[in-house]
Amino acid sequence: MTAIIIEDEEIIAKVLQNKIKNLDDSIDVVATLPSLKVAKRWFLNNATPDMIFMDIQLSDGVSFELLEQFKLDCPIVFTTAYDEFAIRAFKVNGVDYLLKPVDDDELLKAIQKCKQIIAAQHPLPGDLSQLVNLINGNGEKRFKEKFIASLGSQWIPVNTNDIACFTRESLNYIYLHTGERYLLDITTLDEVEDLLDPARFYRANRQFIINVDAVHAVKPVENSKLVLKLKAPNNKFEIDMSREKAPTFKKWLDR
Repeated sequence: MTAIIIEDEEIIAKVLQNKIKNLDDSIDVVATLPSLKVAKRWFLNNATPDMIFMDIQLSDGVSFELLEQFKLDCPIVFTTAYDEFAIRAFKVNGVDYLLKPVDDDELLKAIQKCKQIIAAQHPLPGDLSQLVNLINGNGEKRFKEKFIASLGSQWIPVNTNDIACFTRESLNYIYLHTGERYLLDITTLDEVEDLLDPARFYRANRQFIINVDAVHAVKPVENSKLVLKLKAPNNKFEIDMSREKAPTFKKWLDR
């Protein structure tokens, strides 16, 4: 029996794959797909697996697009964090839903449910549009509330609002308002930017995304450029901003 995992956070995908293997070794996870773009390409070139474990909000879009573009006639287990009403709606519509971090017992129940659906050849709901609207808050975009960061061999859950800035050094890092630095397992700041609430976070330049609550001062310099200074203990950062961004940044800051 085959399965795929669609999940944009590599650590979470690996943990889920190991959990599935430990709970049911008859399931072969044939692919872990990190984005909507990669998943679309995979479905164009591969047969539908027996079951799918799918995060809803991916770095480059919402995974429901796959349901609109491809006929996925296999059980789907959605893995993310939304309200209980939505969870109940999924469970009664022939698919399943798991909250992160995924609990082993709940995962096992979901696997067993998928197997029962496959064995009984129950049809899946033909129209998931109502569920799509429900999960998406009737079109309102939901932004990422936590990031999984790395410190040595440890995984650290970090509340998004606790992050002062995201920065691209040799790798991507986050700095908290308290000064701690953690490695972020996301490939580009473009991906990070799409997950953030633009009312709270601003892409200052190619190297920095900043939290509005982390800004200490803004200094105009030559050619109408700006230099941003962050609050202590992150005041070592002086972030250059182009003159093209200066007017929109001032509006963003002046709320």
